[in-house]
Amino acid sequence: MTSVIGDNGELRAVTLLSANPNVITQVKNDEDDGYQAVQLGAEEAKKEKIGKAMGGHLKPSGALPKVLREFRISGDLAESIKVGGTVSADIFEVGDSVDVTGTSKGKGFAGTIKRHNFQRGRKTHGGRSYRRPGSIGSMYPQHIFKGKKMAGHMGHKQVTTRQLRVALVDKDQSVIGVAGAVPGPRKGIVLLKEAK
Repeated sequence: MTSVIGDNGELRAVTLLSANPNVITQVKNDEDDGYQAVQLGAEEAKKEKIGKAMGGHLKPSGALPKVLREFRISGDLAESIKVGGTVSADIFEVGDSVDVTGTSKGKGFAGTIKRHNFQRGRKTHGGRSYRRPGSIGSMYPQHIFKGKKMAGHMGHKQVTTRQLRVALVDKDQSVIGVAGAVPGPRKGIVLLKEAK
C-alpha cells in the first residue's frame, strides 16, 4: 500500500496491484457451451508443471499460464475477443468502481475473542472464565445448532471487497492502484471485476 494525492489535494491510501497482461486462453459461446465467457491466464508456469491435457488446451493461445480464471461477457464483446490476445491494465480507467476478490490471510486456529469479537469474562469476584466462550446452548434440544460461533479456523477464505475506486492506471509499468485495502497477503492473486 501507498498513498497518492488526488486532483483536489486529498491524500488517499492506495493498494498497488501488478497487472501484467493476461492471455486469452479460451472463448466460450452460446452454441458450444450454453453461455458466453472468456478464460484468462495469468503469470507464467514452468513447462514441466503443465500436464498433457492442459498443454493441449493452452496450445492455441501460445502461452503457459499458471492461473486460469473465467469471466462472463456480453454478446457484443464476445465478437471482438480472439484466443491468444491479451487483456492489459488499460481496460480500467481512473474513477471506475470495481469489486476485488481475493483469499484472506490465514490466521490459523483462533479463539472466540479473536475470531468473533466475544467479550472476555470478568477477572475479579471469583471469575475463572476469562477467554472461554461461556454457555453454548440450553438444556433443550440437547444439541448444538449448526453455525454456532465458536473457536476454529480463522481466515484463508474467499473475500470480496465491493465498490472500490480505481485511483491509478499505469499501462507502461502494468500497475493498477485501487483506493483502499484489498483482501489477501502480498503476492496473493486478486480478481478485479466491474462493480454492478
